Amino acid sequence: MNPNANPVSNPFVRGYNGLSIQRMIAIAYDDDCPLTYLPLHASQSHLRDDQIQRHECVFCDDFTLITQGQAVPDELDAQCRNHGIARTVIYAVMADDSGTPVHVGDTYSEEAARDVVRRLTFDTGHYSRCWEISSGHLPEETMQYLEDLADTSTLTGLLFEAFRIPDSDAVGVKLIATPWTDANLEIVDGRNAQALHSDQTDACVPTPLLNVLHLAAMADVRILVFDPNAAILNGLPVYED
Repeated sequence: MNPNANPVSNPFVRGYNGLSIQRMIAIAYDDDCPLTYLPLHASQSHLRDDQIQRHECVFCDDFTLITQGQAVPDELDAQCRNHGIARTVIYAVMADDSGTPVHVGDTYSEEAARDVVRRLTFDTGHYSRCWEISSGHLPEETMQYLEDLADTSTLTGLLFEAFRIPDSDAVGVKLIATPWTDANLEIVDGRNAQALHSDQTDACVPTPLLNVLHLAAMADVRILVFDPNAAILNGLPVYED
């Protein structure tokens, strides 16, 4: 039995987190240079798009200021040594990947950007919270442990419970209080992720099962079904009898 997994990425993660919209200005400043994209300075955030597009501007590494038809304070003007033309306004849809900003895409109106965010966040609720994966991701003895757990009426108290699926060889797991991050667990459970893992280990939960459950819980999965007829999830260990 040779497990093979990607130790870096979490195969349960889907979609984008922390979606936001940033208004960026596409600036032309030299015939030989590509457009540069910068946010408008906060002091001019009230300007409409038509008060920005095709207007003269100054900019630095951090922001741009429209000068045509606008009064720019001397202290801000002194920071901007570059001159250009604001060609267009772009509404960039951004996401967060564990603290790292991710550029999802651009639109040309705030309304369109909001629609993209709405579609990606699924206003009716969370998605990818129920998964069916191959029971081959667990060794045979670990799968037997899970089946035995599903057949008992005693609650584990370990933030997951197993259950049988009638007329099926599949076994389901209900994950509780996800995501299993320090911030969330300390609020709802009073212990951090390491303490939870230690308690689960002390209760003799098999390591292969814990590894899969913690990956799923970090991706805010709530129901995880192990089925011998389900597909392999790339990125998880696979155990062959």
